[in-house]
Amino acid sequence: MELDSAIQKRKSVRKFNLKKKPDWRTIIECIDSARFAPMAGNNYTLKFILIDDEEKIKEITESCHQNFVSESKYVVVACSDPSRTVNLFGEAGKVYSRQQAGAAIENFLLKITESGLSTCWVGKFVEEQVKKVLGIPENVNIEAIFPIGYNAETLRTRVAKIDLNRILYFNSYGNVKMKKIHSTE
Repeated sequence: MELDSAIQKRKSVRKFNLKKKPDWRTIIECIDSARFAPMAGNNYTLKFILIDDEEKIKEITESCHQNFVSESKYVVVACSDPSRTVNLFGEAGKVYSRQQAGAAIENFLLKITESGLSTCWVGKFVEEQVKKVLGIPENVNIEAIFPIGYNAETLRTRVAKIDLNRILYFNSYGNVKMKKIHSTE
């Protein structure tokens, strides 16, 4: 799949095919793509937990208050420990850690799409509950939860959420026009 195609086809899926279970090795390949995201000071802080234990998935679903999570055969939890980045860059390291988590997660999401799998970025959950279920240390941040499976519905080509001219400025905030270039010929 071409990159533009993966970007345009990627979407949040909340209805999974209950009869079809993905190969866990494919999910690991998707996680592997996250390693190629930019990292502040080449300091990789993101970790992934791949869960197939039905009881743990049920408990994570309860912490999310989103029942569709339980329909997935696998759940991936992305978490990061910003301590090394903070040691390198001071308080700004907390921001860098979150930025690099987002970049790595997007690689993961695009690879999920390319692989024919589906997921939804779940950002609402009770962090303490998920940490308890998975034995995640207190100093580690849970960045997101991803239920993974095959989409139960037919995929449609996604229309851009917003027009480009509503998010692009030139040379200063709010400036919607590019300065004309004068030719000397």
